[in-house]
Amino acid sequence: MSNMDLFPPEARPTGRRFAPLADRMRPRNFEEFVGQEHVVGPGRVLRKAIESDELHSVILWGPPGTGKTTIARIIAGMTNSQFIAFSAVTSGVKDIREVIARAVAERRRSGRRTILFVDEIHRFNKAQQDAFLPHVENGTVVLIGATTENPSFEVISALLSRSRVFVLDPLSVAELRTVVERAIADGERGLAALNPVVEEEALSFLAHASGGDARVALNALELAVVTADPGKDGKRVVNLAGIQEAMQKRALVYDREGEEHYNIISALHKSLRGGDADASLYWLARMLEAGEDPLYVARRLVRFASEDVGNADPQALMLAMAVKEAVHFIGMPEGSTALAQAVVYLAAAPKSNALYTAYSAVQKEVEEGVNPPVPLHLRNAPTALMQGLGYGKDYLYPHDFPGKVVDQEYLPESLKGRRYYRPTDSGYEAEIGRRIEEWRKKRESLRRKRAQAGPKAPDEGGA
Repeated sequence: MSNMDLFPPEARPTGRRFAPLADRMRPRNFEEFVGQEHVVGPGRVLRKAIESDELHSVILWGPPGTGKTTIARIIAGMTNSQFIAFSAVTSGVKDIREVIARAVAERRRSGRRTILFVDEIHRFNKAQQDAFLPHVENGTVVLIGATTENPSFEVISALLSRSRVFVLDPLSVAELRTVVERAIADGERGLAALNPVVEEEALSFLAHASGGDARVALNALELAVVTADPGKDGKRVVNLAGIQEAMQKRALVYDREGEEHYNIISALHKSLRGGDADASLYWLARMLEAGEDPLYVARRLVRFASEDVGNADPQALMLAMAVKEAVHFIGMPEGSTALAQAVVYLAAAPKSNALYTAYSAVQKEVEEGVNPPVPLHLRNAPTALMQGLGYGKDYLYPHDFPGKVVDQEYLPESLKGRRYYRPTDSGYEAEIGRRIEEWRKKRESLRRKRAQAGPKAPDEGGA
C-alpha cells in the first residue's frame, strides 16, 4: 500500500505537466491558506492544537475544494508524530490492519503516537470504522477523517463521540479571487510563466461560478490559460467566453451574475415559504444540475419542514425524512424526482413558524436566564436518600385522576405562567392549539376550585 500517495514530497517536479494547477498551488502552511478562518484562523482551537502538536482526533467535514486535505498536509509537515495517510476509496480491511499494526509498533518502539489521515472516511463501512476505535480510544492513533458527507450519517457514533467535528465552508467569492489571482501571479508553481491576462469579467465569473470550490476554479483557470493562443507580445488573454468554455457544465448552469451556493438555497427556502411550487422547483433544479450534493438539499428540506411548516402539517417532516432516505438509497439522478416531490409538497403545505419561534424563546431563556433548579415534586427519586430529601414528593400522577388532569405546576416558580409556544390557526396546528388551550383551562378550573375549597391533601386533587 502506498500510504503517502496523498502527500508527495515537496521536492517533486513542479512544472505544469507534472500535476494539475490545483495540486501545485496547494498551500504549504497556514500563511498561504485561504479561507476557513473560523476553523484554522489565528488563535482558533484547531490551529493552536496543530501548532502545539497537541492534536486530538478530528473530523473535517466540508464540500470538495475547501481545504480538508490541505489541512492534513500542513499537519503532516508540523507534527512530531508518525503520520500516515491513505484514502478510503482505494484501501480495504487489509490496509487498515497494516496501518494499525504500524501504529502499535511505533507506540511500543518509541512511545510516539500516530496521526492517521483517512480521506473520504465516509466510504468505510461500519466494520472498517470499528477497527480504528480501540486504538483511537487508547491514544495510539489520532484520527483525522475528511468527508464531504454529514458525519452524523456516515461516521459511526462511537468514533464521532471521540472526535471533534470541524465544518469547512465553501470559499467565498473574495477568497476564490485571492486563490485565483495568486495562481496567475505565481512564477514558481502557478501560471505566471505563461503570461496570462485574465479579463475582469472572466475573473469575476470564475470566482462566482466555481461554487466555493478552489479546485474547480484553479483547474478551469489552467485549462483556459493553456488553451489561449499567445499574442504577438506573448501574452495569453483569457476572456469570459474562454472561462465559460473551460467551466463546461457549470457555465451552463450559472448565469453571468454567478449566484453563489448559499444564494440559491436561500431562494429555494424563500420560494417554499412563499408557497410558490414552480419557483421552488426551478431553484431545486439550479442546485442539482450544478452538481450540488442532493443530501445537502434533502437536509435543508428536513429543516424547512420543522421550521416553516411545523405542526401546521406534521406529515411534512415525515415526507422530508422519507425523501432524504430515498435519495440516500437510490442516489442521483433518480433521486431528483423524490426531491421534487418534497419541494412541491412543502410549497403547498400550510405554514407555521410557531415551533421555531417557541424554541428560540426557550433557548434565549436558558442562555440568558437564571435557570432555577428543577422543582422537588418533578425530580426523579430512585434512592431512599433522594426520597428523604423530598425528591418527587407531592407529585400528582395524572393517570390516577379523572380526566387525567391535575392542579400541578410544571415550570419553576420564577417562570410560572410563562408561555413560549403560541400555535397559529394554520392547518393542523389549529387543532393542536385547541388541545393545548383545553388542557390549560382544565388546570385553571381545578386551581380555582382548590382555592375556593381550601388546601387539600395531594391525593385529593382530581378533576
